[in-house]
Amino acid sequence: MPDLRELYQEMVLDHGRHPRNFRAVAGANREAEGYNPLCGDKLELELRVEDGVVQDAGFSGSGCAISTAAASTMTEAVKGRTIAEAEKMFEGFHALVTGEAVKLELPRKLQVFSGVAAYPMRVKCATLAWHTMHAALAGKPIATTE
Repeated sequence: MPDLRELYQEMVLDHGRHPRNFRAVAGANREAEGYNPLCGDKLELELRVEDGVVQDAGFSGSGCAISTAAASTMTEAVKGRTIAEAEKMFEGFHALVTGEAVKLELPRKLQVFSGVAAYPMRVKCATLAWHTMHAALAGKPIATTE
């Protein structure tokens, strides 16, 4: 799948350099901090959830290009989704990057992360934002990729 590999590289570079939703969220009512002790990535995620739907998502922090790109694409993907849909996407994304069978059709921007499965040390970078979103939706203030 050379085209998927190229798209992955382009997307990671683009979102790593110009992350979407790298900002505070006005009226945020769910938030969590994420930390990847293996490489030092740190993430603060804010969500505004109304009537069970993620209306807005933003993040701040510092991390590698993969971590930043994953947070950027994750915040784009979960906006407008119900909490249940966002949690299903978390499960699907986690399965994708760990090489498990994915039972949910993920948006193409998320599918490009499938190559991360070949690099186990990078899985935690790619999933940090997702673990942090999962924690925020569960009302937990801290998430790690341990």
